Amino acid sequence: MSKVVKIGSLFIGGDDFNKKHIPVQSMLNTPSRDTEKCVAQAIELEKAGCEIIRVAVPDMESVKTVSALKENVKTPIVADIHFDYRLALESVAAGVDKVRINPGNIGADENVKAVANACFNKNIPIRIGVNSGSVEKEILKKFGGPTPEAMVESALYHASLLEKFDFDNIVLSVKSSDVSNTVKCYELLSAKTNYPLHLGVTEAGTSRMGLIKSSAGIGSLLLHNIGDTIRVSLTANPVEEVYAGIDLLKAVGVRKNGVKFVSCPTCGRTKIDLIGLAIEVENALRNCQKNITVAVMGCVVNGPGEAKEADIGVAGGDGCGIIFSHGEVLRKVDEKDLLFALLEEVEKL
Repeated sequence: MSKVVKIGSLFIGGDDFNKKHIPVQSMLNTPSRDTEKCVAQAIELEKAGCEIIRVAVPDMESVKTVSALKENVKTPIVADIHFDYRLALESVAAGVDKVRINPGNIGADENVKAVANACFNKNIPIRIGVNSGSVEKEILKKFGGPTPEAMVESALYHASLLEKFDFDNIVLSVKSSDVSNTVKCYELLSAKTNYPLHLGVTEAGTSRMGLIKSSAGIGSLLLHNIGDTIRVSLTANPVEEVYAGIDLLKAVGVRKNGVKFVSCPTCGRTKIDLIGLAIEVENALRNCQKNITVAVMGCVVNGPGEAKEADIGVAGGDGCGIIFSHGEVLRKVDEKDLLFALLEEVEKL
């Protein structure tokens, strides 16, 4: 299994997949020079449950944002660097918790050594991020394109540039916008290295399609005990990435804390606004950390019986509904009071 890497006060990796914590990441999408907006968005992400926040650092002016983020949020901060090694050095000096950089893109060996030494001295890990558009020309020629084999070779090549200077505090990612290629990449990479793996499907798409592709790719890997941290990349508000990541981890059974939410798809028997109620319940319990199962069911046919594993649930009737627990009816409630009654019972648990 993967080695342990420390990011701020957080640890990723470890030998026991069933016990290790897999953090959810996201990235700020506000202009990097706009420190005030970046800090505000980082605070919003932290409140949503984001555990690692990445910020683009395209120039020296943006390094000031790194310092401001470190002053205003407790969540570990990752500096995303491309090409200019000096930005990495300044970000390290500003107190960043992790650097995302590809060593092969920052010039001569002396530049790589400078970054490796700076990170080593402060115990800061480096994530090497390879995607299908960043594979070296020589490797593309060798494999005939950005195949999973090519991307894995590229990732290991970049890692070797750091290892040459005795630096192995490394996290790897090999992301493709193609789900099957992404899965194959990580399967190959996990067999070749014990570095922690940052999972994600890059350029996955909007909230709808991006979530589907990320769930298929990331979920498949997690179910096969591959992965140490995740980012659900969406063309959307980063807060949606965080919620999606948390829900994905719950769905595959990796994360046990928080509400497990189940609801039926409705049918012709449904006589209440179940879709509206389900959305209200899910939103109301978004930040609830109780390890419980809550069910919202359309009728008594699919209520206490089919959802009898639920700690608390609601099943619709004709303008009314019942509140139940583990298959036992607790009380009958008017439709307009169902949300309140359900949340009241959740509060008692």
